[in-house]
Amino acid sequence: MKTIAIAAGGDSSEYEVSVKSAGEVEKVLSSRYSVYIIMIRSGNWYWEDPKGRYLPVDKNDFSLTTGDSWIRFDAVFIAIHGTPGENGLLQGYLDMLKIPYTSCPAFCSALTFNKQACKLFLKEYGIPMAKAILVRNGDQMNDDQIINQTGLPCFVKPNDSGSSFGVTKVKKKDELYPAIENAFRESNEVLIEAFLDGREVGCGVVKSRKKSIVLPVTEIISKNEFFDYEAKYTPGLSDEVTPANMPENITKKIWELSSRVYDLLGCRGIVRVDFIMVDEQPYFLEINTVPGMTKESLIPKQAAAAGISLEDLYSMVVEDLFE
Repeated sequence: MKTIAIAAGGDSSEYEVSVKSAGEVEKVLSSRYSVYIIMIRSGNWYWEDPKGRYLPVDKNDFSLTTGDSWIRFDAVFIAIHGTPGENGLLQGYLDMLKIPYTSCPAFCSALTFNKQACKLFLKEYGIPMAKAILVRNGDQMNDDQIINQTGLPCFVKPNDSGSSFGVTKVKKKDELYPAIENAFRESNEVLIEAFLDGREVGCGVVKSRKKSIVLPVTEIISKNEFFDYEAKYTPGLSDEVTPANMPENITKKIWELSSRVYDLLGCRGIVRVDFIMVDEQPYFLEINTVPGMTKESLIPKQAAAAGISLEDLYSMVVEDLFE
C-alpha cells in the first residue's frame, strides 16, 4: 500500500479552510492508501498521532519517524490553499527531493497564484477578461486615473490570495483607498478590476496521462454583495447550482475554455477555473490550482453531479504520479 502525505495548513488566511479540506481528503483516500496529514505552518511541520502527540517532519528528506518506524512518503497530496502550497514554494521543495505531488508544477503554481501575471499570460492567447490595474505597496496612486481605466463599480483584491480574503466591491470614489488598504493587509500587490455585470460560474478540470475530465459547471448566486468569504463558507448565504441552468451551447463554451486555460498554463491534477458570464461570453476571472475540498466546496459537488466518486477522482490524480 502506497503511503501518502496530505499537506495541510499553510501560512495564509486560508489556514482553516485548508485544514478542513485535508480532513475531507483523508476520509476519502484512507480506504486506498496509508495516509498522514502533515501540518505545515511556518517552520513547524508535524504529524499529530492518534494520542495527540506532535511528531516533527524531517525537512531534509520530508520523512517522519514514529517510534521504531521511519516513513518516507511515496507522494504528497497538496491541500494547502495559499502559501506555500499554491504558489510553487512547496512544489519546488518537493521537486528537489524528487517526491511526486498532485498539484500543478512549481512554475505553473507561481504564475497562476499571481492573478495579474496569470491574466497577462492568458491575454496573449486571446482569453477574454476584465480590464485590470496592478498597484504595489508604496506606489503613488491617483484614484481618478484608476477609475478612468476600470470604471465604477470595480473590484479591489489582493493579487495573491484566495477565498475572497481582502476583496471589496467599490461603488464610490471615496471607497477606493480604504478598499486598497484592506487588500494590502493580505498582499503587497493589489489588483483593481473592472466590474463585469454577469453570472459567476466555476468549472473543475482534472487531467491525467490516461484521462481528461471536465466537470459540470456550477453557477454561484451569492446572497451577499458578491461571493465573499462569508458567502463561500456560511451555509445559506449562497446558492450553488450544479449543473448550472444554462443552454447547452453556453455550457460547452465554458467547458472548452476551461480545458484550454488548463492546457495553456500547463496545469496538472485538479483545478477550478472561474468565469463571469456576460450574455453568452465567459470572461476569465481566476484559476484555483488547489481548489477547496471541504463539504462546502465546488469540486466535490461537481464530482457528485457528474456521478464520479471522490475516491475515484482523488485516486486518479494520485495514481497518475506512479504511471
